[in-house]
Amino acid sequence: MNNVKTMVLMAGLMGLFLLAGQLLGGSQGLVLALVLGGAFNFIMYFFSDRMVLRMYGAHVVSEAEAPELYRMVDRLRQRAGLPMPTVAVAPHEQPNAFATGRNPEHAVVAVTTGILKYVPQEELEGVLAHELAHVKNRDMLITTLAAGIAGAISNLPYLMMFGGGRDEEGGHPFAQLGLLLLAPIGAMLIQFAVSRQREFEADRVGAEILGRPLPLANALRRLDALAHRIPMQVSPAAAPLAQVNPLAARGGVSGLFSTHPPTEERVARLEAMAVGR
Repeated sequence: MNNVKTMVLMAGLMGLFLLAGQLLGGSQGLVLALVLGGAFNFIMYFFSDRMVLRMYGAHVVSEAEAPELYRMVDRLRQRAGLPMPTVAVAPHEQPNAFATGRNPEHAVVAVTTGILKYVPQEELEGVLAHELAHVKNRDMLITTLAAGIAGAISNLPYLMMFGGGRDEEGGHPFAQLGLLLLAPIGAMLIQFAVSRQREFEADRVGAEILGRPLPLANALRRLDALAHRIPMQVSPAAAPLAQVNPLAARGGVSGLFSTHPPTEERVARLEAMAVGR
């Protein structure tokens, strides 16, 4: 069901993108939308790992530098049937983790220094299993495409305005104005909804990789509580990739504008998995 919802949301996002191109510039706008979308996705697909690591200030570590973390990732990735990802550490006090990279062969699993400090080993295994589930599910590709299309929608009106990308088939001026204002918001909401569905699926698959759901459930409780107390300075664009919302300490985020599902709901689903075993 999570995968079905993701496909519906991605179809809606692409439809909004093409509609924006058609209304803003007619047939020329539609072509420009396709070209722009392809360019955004190409850039995001091949360079997202470097961009995300830079946003978090993370650096790659070797087995000699972080032997326990490295061995833990290696053990879990074998259980998941994955190649060994690159391991990275981000210098943030807030405990959190994320995965990035264009495919399992070029994946990066990163943790913050805070998670190594505050989270017990069993719960850390649950966190890493969740991130490896993102790799296994190719969620980095899905969320990267969603972010790329959303970014293209946000920039499309300005390219139309200054690039002359319109023709006689363009939409009504009032429709174009409404799209200029509302399309970026709609794209952002769909992007966030995609992110939330992928988190639910990564929780489920991560619990299967680890072999037990409760360590991940306990880790989510701990990470969420500490994320509300310990702020993290990171770009909002990188927030959807983290295991729990790294911007939670700022507060004031409604459900629609949240990049992550409610932690209580994630924990409840994992606990239901444990009961069903």
